[in-house]
Parts: sequence; structure tokens; C-alpha cells
Amino acid sequence: MNELKKEPFVWQLRVYFEDTDAGGVVYHSRYLNFFERARTEMLRAMGVSQTELREKHNLIWVVLDINVKFRKAARLDDELLVDADLLWVKGVRQGFRQKMTRISDGATVAEAELSAVMLHADSLKPARMPDWIKAELLQNAE
Repeated sequence: MNELKKEPFVWQLRVYFEDTDAGGVVYHSRYLNFFERARTEMLRAMGVSQTELREKHNLIWVVLDINVKFRKAARLDDELLVDADLLWVKGVRQGFRQKMTRISDGATVAEAELSAVMLHADSLKPARMPDWIKAELLQNAE
């Protein structure tokens, strides 16, 4: 297993009414959406289009497991920074760590660790990550 050390990719968002419950607090499942978007934007910044990956290479990424720790409530109109950090690559699996921080006070809102795997889109069987993607991920992780 390769442990990687680097600065994480950071994506900024604002909490909208649709993200909250009646009390103006972010609904728990929305944190997963925010983490997913940050990972997608990290890949996009590296030139990896998930649409192209599926359509041209018959590959998709899926989350195998995720552990989320909710630290502070995010609320309506909060501006958040969500990072995505590739930790390791082992066979067909990749490990990520993510953190969500409120800009106004620097508070950690939530943290997540997850593993993902690449699959063949048609059969949903595990697939090795193409060398060009692995090289890009590893280059950005150094």
C-alpha cells in the first residue's frame, strides 16, 4: 500500500436552503453530496472526466465504504471548504481522506475517510485503474 503525502485539493461551496432541514441545519446526507462533489472536482482538475471515463473507457468509480465524523453543524448560507486527498492506492482500491471546514470561523464541520474502486461499467466487475489516471493521481499526490 502506498501512503501519499501532499496538500489536498480544495473546493468551495455555499450551503443553500435545499441543503437544510426546517431548522436551517444541513441535512446529514448532504454532507455526502458535498464530499462526492469535491472528489469529482479534484478529478476534473486533473483532467479526468467521469463521463468520458464511462463512455470511452467503460469505467466507473464507486465508493466501497465511508466513515463520516460530524463535528459541527453547517447552516444555511455557510461557506464551506471541502478538501479531497488521495491517501493510498492498492490494487483496484483507492483511499481518500476529506475534511469540510467553515470559512467564517475555521471550524471543522465534518471529516470522512473512504475507499473507492474502479469498475467496468457494463459488468460492474473490478477493473485496474488505467495507467494514465494512476500517473495523474500519483503526480498530484506528491
